[in-house]
Amino acid sequence: MTITYPLDKSFLTNLPGITTDFDLLWRQEQSRTAGGRTVVKDFGSPLWRLSAQTRSLKPNDLDHWRARLTALENGLKTFRAFPKIRWFPIAYPKGSWPTGDAFAGVGSIATIAANHKAVSVSGFPAGYRFSIGDYLQIGEKDLHQVVEAAVVDENGVSPQFEIRPHLWPGVTAPVAVTVKQPACLMTVVPGSVSSSADLGTGRGAISFQAIEAR
Repeated sequence: MTITYPLDKSFLTNLPGITTDFDLLWRQEQSRTAGGRTVVKDFGSPLWRLSAQTRSLKPNDLDHWRARLTALENGLKTFRAFPKIRWFPIAYPKGSWPTGDAFAGVGSIATIAANHKAVSVSGFPAGYRFSIGDYLQIGEKDLHQVVEAAVVDENGVSPQFEIRPHLWPGVTAPVAVTVKQPACLMTVVPGSVSSSADLGTGRGAISFQAIEAR
């Protein structure tokens, strides 16, 4: 069967290890004034980046995951990525939603602030809590992190709360927002894959880095 791209979330879900880092790469220029102040200028919205590390693998498993990473062609192909420690929101580990299975983890962006860094949502269970540190996927591929807590009212609508990075240009409400395994598209950083094996046992671990692909 032909491999289709981007690789779906099962690529990271099944990876026998963790994402050791998942944070933003800021695209900025910095300069220092004579008075000692650091001036920062944005040259574009920040991009998500990750570092991943497997546990020690048996030789057969090591070759399996070497091949899975080879299929990403050193940065030419994309996969759906998310922080493995944050599959679900902080308040709802393992998807223990306020209304149980009646909620699938998907709602809608209801309003967008003029500054493009705050949103409100609709279609969530009454009393649903957004915690600082939660991740949201807006649309098909835009990943954001909650930086201001909010609680959904009895009508399933929240007040506006801030997220980072700012919304990407062209995003308009209404648009789907996902809180279950929210993800973005990434490519492997060329040359970042390391997969050396032990001389005696053939066991080894794989590590790699990836960056958001827009």
